Amino acid sequence: MSPPVAIRMPPDVRSVNIGGQNIVFIDNFLQDPQALVEAACQSRFEPSATRAEGKGYPGLRAAAPAAYTQALTELLDPLIRINFQVPEQLDIKVGLSAFSLTTTQPEELGPLQRTPHFDASTPHYMAALLYLCDESHGGTGFYRHNATGLQRITAEDRERYLDVYHAEVKRRTPPARYFDRSDEQFSFLGMMPARFNRLVVYPGSLLHSACINPARSLSSDPRQGRLTVNTFYDL
Repeated sequence: MSPPVAIRMPPDVRSVNIGGQNIVFIDNFLQDPQALVEAACQSRFEPSATRAEGKGYPGLRAAAPAAYTQALTELLDPLIRINFQVPEQLDIKVGLSAFSLTTTQPEELGPLQRTPHFDASTPHYMAALLYLCDESHGGTGFYRHNATGLQRITAEDRERYLDVYHAEVKRRTPPARYFDRSDEQFSFLGMMPARFNRLVVYPGSLLHSACINPARSLSSDPRQGRLTVNTFYDL
């Protein structure tokens, strides 16, 4: 049974500019976020679908409660349209909505998990990330790819970017660590810090990465680890 989910009203919708891109966030998002933590503790987590291949999400996932996804979607439908210039005629479609726990040790990361990534190159693909962990678990960083100058991967840029990116990874395997600041391949533009009960909404086409401290965050215990709820939309 899904726990009751109530969004604190009215939501305090704010935005921050990172590298010229609009990132929306809402602090104190749920009236009772601890109820979601307890739901996560009762959930069955499994490795993400592509974890064994050394790509995709480096940890465990479990389905988010339907009540949470429904309440979130009802709020975000107009919010996304207003803040990210999405045409009114496009219908919102919910993709994955899941509890997530980062658990993979740095030395076990595949090369593609050691650099920033993008979720999709479609124009209105959106990510909504609810932190159910505190600031000690880092945050979400945003980046620019140095060789191409890209920080948002569109359908027009996708093939060019991937050609250059894969050639770089093949030429120089990224170090076995969770990416955080800058290196010769990517420039750090800014970070949205983790904060318990903070919702962050951003285009999935932005190059981004979880910025975490492996000594603190890599736990399969929802009460101790880097617990988030990740929900994706396409319009």
